Amino acid sequence: MQSDAQSSQETTKSTIEEIRERFDRDVERFSNLETGQTSTIDAPLSMELITQAAARANPNARRILDIGCGAGNNTLKLLQLIQPAECHLLDLSMPMLERAEARIRSVTEAEVSVFQSDLRVAPLQEGVYDIVIAAAVLHHLRDDADWEHAFQKIFDALAPGGSFWITDLVAHEGVAVSELMTERYSDYLVSVGGDAYRDKVFAYIEVEDTPRSVTYQIELMRRVGFTQIDVLHKHTAFAAFGGVKPGFGASLS
Repeated sequence: MQSDAQSSQETTKSTIEEIRERFDRDVERFSNLETGQTSTIDAPLSMELITQAAARANPNARRILDIGCGAGNNTLKLLQLIQPAECHLLDLSMPMLERAEARIRSVTEAEVSVFQSDLRVAPLQEGVYDIVIAAAVLHHLRDDADWEHAFQKIFDALAPGGSFWITDLVAHEGVAVSELMTERYSDYLVSVGGDAYRDKVFAYIEVEDTPRSVTYQIELMRRVGFTQIDVLHKHTAFAAFGGVKPGFGASLS
């Protein structure tokens, strides 16, 4: 349950249009397959872990959905392990989608479809995806209703036996631990780009993001129906984890 202070804070957050405009201008930063996002601790490792876990869970995947695909890094990594697979790319930013589509079409002959949309209102077909990936995107969700709606929607979009993998900025439940992890993340950002870079990243986190803890998200995954939930990695304010939808079978035609 959210506090009144938390709810009030969320009313001051950036609009979807403001977030979209920032990402429209930031395509190059999201286009490095080897480093991922430098503002994310252990980005290459987390990307490797969620794509490898997805490939192990669904080695014969026929259809994948990349939510908040950015420039396509996670789908590109996954296609190194699973071929061929139909790729559906979802993002707010059309420049991101255009970059992702071009990069992915260069490595696969399978169908590639792009959808410019907010996940919360995207018309996702139910029961058709073997793998869903959400990398550095779910922290843009707002209140508890948003989170539950998004997780239920993703669960419904998966085929029986399909899997859902997340790597993201996360919050912490205890104040003392939250302060500790914020300090450690601050030190990391300073080591990457100095005080100015740290201040820039913290400024857009403050206005754009509403992360939840790993425990909150795992509880929510269980509530909507996921099983076999595993935490792959956790370092400071970032985590990689996922789960499987019960049942067996490939994507629907």
